[in-house]
Amino acid sequence: MTATETLRIGSRDNPLAKDFKRLAQDSGAYRKQGRVWVEGDHLCRAALARGVRPRIAVFSASFWPFVPDDLERAADKSVVLDDALMAHVSGLPSPAPLAFVIELPTAPALLAEAPTVVLDRVQDAGNVGSILRSAAAFGFGQVAALTGTAALWSPKVLRAGMGAHFGLRLVEGLTPDDLSALRAPLLATSSHHGQPLHRTRLPWPCAWLFGHEGQGVDVALADRAARTLRIEQPGGEESLGVAAAAAICLHASACQSGAESVS
Repeated sequence: MTATETLRIGSRDNPLAKDFKRLAQDSGAYRKQGRVWVEGDHLCRAALARGVRPRIAVFSASFWPFVPDDLERAADKSVVLDDALMAHVSGLPSPAPLAFVIELPTAPALLAEAPTVVLDRVQDAGNVGSILRSAAAFGFGQVAALTGTAALWSPKVLRAGMGAHFGLRLVEGLTPDDLSALRAPLLATSSHHGQPLHRTRLPWPCAWLFGHEGQGVDVALADRAARTLRIEQPGGEESLGVAAAAAICLHASACQSGAESVS
């Protein structure tokens, strides 16, 4: 199939359609295929805005006659799926009429002094995606995910990230020992201990450490932190969700440093 050709698929038994379905619905399929399913206009355009060229552009049959020129030319290959097949592949209650298949970015090495977010077994895909959005918004261009964290390029994390992935340096599958490559000081949060965040001068660059939704940061890992800080909660709640806590902490760092986004 050349760059000017379009492949039309109507059967669920088509091998390419089966590959698409795995990418769209299996959180770990991107690791096996080395490709990522990016669904919906917002995510596709966010990828293009960051210079990502998809391998394949996928369109529903009903949308195909109305595809804007820039999306039609975005990839070397275009595939048109019957509407029912697009819904079958997507698995979403309201499937989008377009998707990209992009190459899984090559796993980068950790940058020693980059402002970093470290995720320790954060398992909820929505939380992980939300934290990635906060990282991108507040100048933390590197995210280091320890083993046990939700797969960073999974469809659910991608949707929750709302395009943040394409502006971040994402490193996953790490062990605690791998964090020794970081030179920026580790900062951890606690519900009841440590210095009040709003009264503390924060270092820059730094690496914020956020842990499992129920168990928090691993004790041995928390012991490595240069500082432990707490978020004052005058309303009396026992604790904040990890995504909310991350947004507050990263915003506090950005306000003190005047940090700009780091690619």
